Amino acid sequence: MTSHASDVLSGARVATRLPARDLDRARRFYAEKLGLRPVDERPGGLLYRCAGVDFVVFRSTGASPGTFTQMAFEVDDIEAAVTELRRRGVVFEEVDVPGMRTRDGIAEIEGNYPSKGARGERGAWFRDSEGNLLGIGELIL
Repeated sequence: MTSHASDVLSGARVATRLPARDLDRARRFYAEKLGLRPVDERPGGLLYRCAGVDFVVFRSTGASPGTFTQMAFEVDDIEAAVTELRRRGVVFEEVDVPGMRTRDGIAEIEGNYPSKGARGERGAWFRDSEGNLLGIGELIL
């Protein structure tokens, strides 16, 4: 494989796609709970943009199993973000598995993202109105 062929996606923009069985319910959740408004929409899909990165919530008859983080927001102050989102009614997951345990909804994960100059990450997870598992992360520098 040539160098060009192997890096065909390295310059591509990544856009997350999240399924929603009820697009109107999802729109309300993202607006009321997360404070996000679509920057564009089409029948069956809502396009959101955060710090220049896009994600789409689309109407689907299927659903995510919600057993893994599908999308995460990187923030500078996870306590402030969790506090504000809880004030808006977001419910955070409690996790207690070997090597990771949340305390007041936030876990410390050692060893994540050394390539970003971090020694780890602090993370919190919640579900949107459609059962998609979303995360919030703050690098531990």
